[in-house]
Amino acid sequence: MYQSILSAPGDLFAELDRLRREMQQSFGGLGMPSSIRAVTRGSFPAINIGSTPKSVEVYAFAPGIDPDKLDVNVDRGLLSISGERRSDLPEESGEVSIYARERFAGSFKRVISLPEDADPSRIEARYRDGVVHISVQRHEPAQPKRIEIR
Repeated sequence: MYQSILSAPGDLFAELDRLRREMQQSFGGLGMPSSIRAVTRGSFPAINIGSTPKSVEVYAFAPGIDPDKLDVNVDRGLLSISGERRSDLPEESGEVSIYARERFAGSFKRVISLPEDADPSRIEARYRDGVVHISVQRHEPAQPKRIEIR
């Protein structure tokens, strides 16, 4: 009886999606993130963030970094991971030519917004096998609690 807007003649939405893909391919995103939660290509260190009922878990993948050169701070609900990664490549000169430089080198900083129930006084950070694992505990009242019915 009624036609769905999704099945419009000529499949308008499919055409718009095709146009978006072609523009993305042509312009390459111009180095901009693809979504609100994404970061630009090459952001370092790469991170994974997850949560449990009792904590927020952050994994930052930073291979080849001296743990003494890493700095983890929390200020006003923002967790920052910063440091520096030195380059092992020799400086380019008349005798040395570098053809590819894909590994990030230099100073870096990543900032993560923590949820409101995160407790900044209860944070642990560990570095093992190139991965920084940061565990931020949640405030006690924010944790789920089973109420017994009498």
